[in-house]
This record gives sequence, C-alpha cells and structure tokens, in this order.
Amino acid sequence: MFLNNPEYSESKHLPGVELSLNGAKKGSNTAALSLAAVGVVFGDIGTSPLYALKACFDPNIGIALTNESVFGVVSMIFWAFVFVVSLKYILFVMRANNNGEGGILALMALTTRATKSGAHKSFLLVIIGVFGACLFYGDAVITPAISVLSALEGLQVISNDLIRYVLPLTVSVLIGLFLFEKKGTATVGNFFGPIMTVWFTVIGMMGFYQVIAFPKILLALSPIFAINFLVQDPAITLTVTGSIFLVLTGAEALYADMGHFGNKPIQISWFFLVMPCLLLNYFGQGALLLRNPQAISNPFFMMAPDYLSFYLVILSTVATVIASQACISGAYSMTSQAMLLGFVPRMRTVFTSDKEMGQIYIPFVNWILCFIVIIIVLTFQKSGNLASAYGVAVSTTMLMTTLLTTVVMRVLWRWNLILVTLITGIFLTIDAGFFISNLNKISQGGWFPLFIGGICFIFMITWYQGRELLRKKALSNGVDILKFMNELFIQDQPIQIVKGTAIFLTAHIDLVPNSLPQNLLHNKVLHERVIFLKISAWDVPRINDSDRLSVKDLGKNIFLVRAIYGFKETADINHILDILSQTHKIKCVADDSTFFLPRDSLIENETEKMSFKREYLFRAMVRNCSHTQDFYKFDRRKVIQLGSLIDI
Repeated sequence: MFLNNPEYSESKHLPGVELSLNGAKKGSNTAALSLAAVGVVFGDIGTSPLYALKACFDPNIGIALTNESVFGVVSMIFWAFVFVVSLKYILFVMRANNNGEGGILALMALTTRATKSGAHKSFLLVIIGVFGACLFYGDAVITPAISVLSALEGLQVISNDLIRYVLPLTVSVLIGLFLFEKKGTATVGNFFGPIMTVWFTVIGMMGFYQVIAFPKILLALSPIFAINFLVQDPAITLTVTGSIFLVLTGAEALYADMGHFGNKPIQISWFFLVMPCLLLNYFGQGALLLRNPQAISNPFFMMAPDYLSFYLVILSTVATVIASQACISGAYSMTSQAMLLGFVPRMRTVFTSDKEMGQIYIPFVNWILCFIVIIIVLTFQKSGNLASAYGVAVSTTMLMTTLLTTVVMRVLWRWNLILVTLITGIFLTIDAGFFISNLNKISQGGWFPLFIGGICFIFMITWYQGRELLRKKALSNGVDILKFMNELFIQDQPIQIVKGTAIFLTAHIDLVPNSLPQNLLHNKVLHERVIFLKISAWDVPRINDSDRLSVKDLGKNIFLVRAIYGFKETADINHILDILSQTHKIKCVADDSTFFLPRDSLIENETEKMSFKREYLFRAMVRNCSHTQDFYKFDRRKVIQLGSLIDI
C-alpha cells in the first residue's frame, strides 16, 4: 500500500477490530452534538452571506443589476445548495467515510486500501488526494482574511469616516486570533455552538424581514430562473458562476469535520437550522436589491436597521473569528494526519486539551499561516478583491473529492457501473462547471492559493518519495532480526549485561535497527531487558488501547513490540510503556529505561529516482524536521542517538 511510511510502518487495515472513534460521539446526545457542529462545521459556509452576493454583482464582473439577474443569481444559489451541499456532501459523500472520519486524506486512505493491488493506480490516487489536501491550505489562508475583512467592512455602513479603521482592525483581530491559538479552543469551544446559533438565527430573521417586504423573490425557488440565467449569456454567466461558488466554499468542511460529530448531527444542523437561515438571508438580500438597487454596496449590512448596524458588525466579527479559528484548526488536523500518513516531516505538536484528541496546536503551521494571512490582507485590502482569489482552490478540491468517491463507489461498495457513471457524471458536471467558472479568477488573484497549494504539494510528494527510497534501501541492506539475535548469543565472547531496559526504536519490524549494532560496537554492552519498538500508523482514524500493542517474546528477555496508532492520533512513549507494564506485564518504566534512537545522515549523491533539486530539498527537510524524542515525547535525558550514513 501507499502508506508504507518507513518511519511509522506498513499501514494496514485492522480486520476484526472495533476502532475507537471520537469518544464524544458515544457518550453525548444528538442534540448536544448538533449544537456543537453548528459552531465548528458551518463557520465557513455560514459567513459567506457577508460577501458572496455582493461579489456576484461586482461592477468588474460586468453583470447588470436587473430583476432577471437577481432572480437568476438567487435561484442558482438555492439549487447549488440543493445539489452540491445537500445531495452531494450531506447525503452522499459523507457515506464514503473512513471508519467515521471524513476529509480528503481520510478518503484517500480509504481508496488506496481498496485498490492496493495496483501500485500505479494507488500512486495516482495518492497524487489526487495529496493535491486536494494541499489546496486546503490555500483555502485556509484566504478564509480568515476575507471573513474578518468583510465583517469589519460593515463599519462603512455606520459611517464613511470609519473606513480607514477597517484594515488596521482586521490585522489586529487576526493577530489576536493566531496568538490565541496556542491556548487551544477547549475552554471556549462550548460557546462556539450557541454563538453561531445566534448568528444563523439573526441572519435568518434579517432575510425573513426582507422576504416579507417583497415576497415575490420566492419565485426564485423555481429552477426556470436559474436555467434562463445560465443560457441567456454564457460568457457572463460563466464568470458570475465563479462568484456564486462563494456560497459553497465551506462545503468541504462538512465532510472533513464529520469525524468529530458523526453524520446525523451534521445533517440535523444543516437541514433544520443552517440551510434555512442561509437561504432566508440570500433571498432577503435579493429582495432588498430588487427594492433598492443602491444597496449593492453592502446588501448584507443594509438589510438591518441603522441603529442595529454596530451590533451586527460586532456579531459578524465574532462569527468570522469562529469560522477562521475552525479553518485554522482544520489546518492543524490536516498536518497531523499528513505527518502520520508519511507526507510531511514531524513537527512539534501541542495538545491543548486533556479530553479532546482533536484539540492540537502546531506552532510552525500557526505562524506560517499568520504571516501569509496578514500579507494577503495588506495586499488585497478589500473583501471584494479577495473574492476574486477565493474559490479556485476549493473548486479543485471538490473535483478531487468526487474522483476519489467514484473509486469508493465502484471498487469498495461494488456499485453497478451504470449507476456509478450516472452519479459521477452529474456531480462531475456540476463540479467541472464551478471549476471552469473559477479559472478566470487565476489572473485576478486566484493564482495565490494555487501557488500555496503547489508549494505544499512539492514538499509533500518529495518527502513521501524520499522516505520510500529510504525504506527500500533499508529493506535491501537490512539484517533479519531473528538471525542477528541467534548469532549474537552464540559468539565466543560473552556480552556484558547491564541493568535496566534498552528500548530501540526501529523502522522495520523484521530488521535489526541500526542503533543496536552501533551500540554493541561502541559501548560493548547489552541491557538485561531489550525492547525493539516499532511505532506504526495505520490508515484508520483511531485504535482502541486494547488493540494498541502486539508483543513477541524473542527469548532471553528480548521483546519485539509493535505499537499501532491511527492517523488521527499521535504516539506517546509513556502511554506505550504504561500499556506494556499493565497489560503485558513487561516491567519497563521510563525512569529505568534508555532509549536508543536512529539518527541517520544522508550522503549527497544524485539518484536517478529523484532529481538533484528534489533530493537536495529532501535532505534539507530531513535535517530540519522535529527530533524523534520531541515528537514521541521521549525524556531527552534518557535518549542516546546513534547514526549511520545512508546513500539513497
């Protein structure tokens, strides 16, 4: 399989094992989970009314603000919600989950497991999945910028004199948001759901008031208006469709965050709160534009009475901060998954909650995102300008998701080819339409998220292929562990035994870790208890502790231990030692153990399997990745690193 990560091990599906998903799903009721989902899952798509409809009638696009165009745009928004969000993601794609977990990396792991017999096909699926995941980072830098900026632009509705404060306030709010990230969301997470519920209720009431004032806008529920708008001027329609896509930019998050809440709570939140309130707001903005075309300068804020504008700006800012925080946290989760699946080097990961496994903070990712987001705000300066850069990356990711889901339908679910072709054809037609309509944004700023995604893709694929080369090199030159141990104890000169436990971290369960012969060569001793520890990442989200370890007694107080972790987890050496002591009755405590870790150095040598520039990049990534002892929480005082030279 593609997840033969040399550091974490061959990744396999664990047959017959009940996998432990997020514990909250088992102990919490559906209502509480539905409320929590409102605060985490729907932040991105829920703040789109701030800028989406205004972008559709941007003068730079060339669409005239007429009754026909308003009805056409609102109708297209309605049917986009029906087909893309409700049918594709909520009712269909979320079925293609990896033991309850969603997101394009989880979907990629699912598809490669299903097609493990074909190496080339699996690698193609890896390319699709990784590229889609990389584009998520492009979305992650646009979402905070456009959301917070569009919320604070509501100050202009209060007074034109406040315009000059929009940019500095946006930068200040964003810097505060990234500073707050290190404290985690555990302490305030319970407030996200209620606040976003208030947000959706308010925007729904705003829209309802406008619809009551001009109920004729409800005629836009008919698909005839959308169809007529699509065919009347294909050139302009194609451009406007790229702006209409802004209402869907958070749809991928519904799938990515399903592991935290499950299908049912997300479906309940969407159909009974989020979708009705969003549609009411969009229809309300349409009704306002039909009655007052001058409101196009900021239709969202102009729906509210003047005396409520200030409070609406405050609520909008809070909502966009929550949406941005969820997007940033998603970048942490994506990076964590990529680390355990073998696509990025180890990075220091901080767990910000003792109760929730998903509450993590990755400093490197946080400050890189912060720097890029601030640069974006200072460069584009207005949400309207950012709208031109938004949507390209997300529309591409949606295409990747559809392609991978097609593989699941045909190979894993074994659906009829005609049915698969029909369903895929419908979704691909819609996705391709949005993708093509966003292509004209590339020259207007859409190149930026693509550039971010492209850089991430180069790094991920280089790391993955480099580690694959190292794995193959180790397999070809490795020494069988059983053969080595037999020869070790039949030699003429006895080995000096010292007290304590030696734990050798190994990358290959059947081979001798390089640090063992190095230790025997230089220190000429063997500990009274030896453990060869293999830490593996499997292509399932989480593993029960009862199935965490497998232990093989090699004799003479030497044990081969394999620790299994899902790609949603991070290994902890103290956790492993506790299970060994309590469950497997092997006396090994951290205070009495010495950890021998490999520290390999790569020889500079051009290889035919990787270009010189990419090999240079890989060596640089190896040198600068987080140390093993930090990633697995080893006690630095008890770590001995023994290295060797490797020529890939």
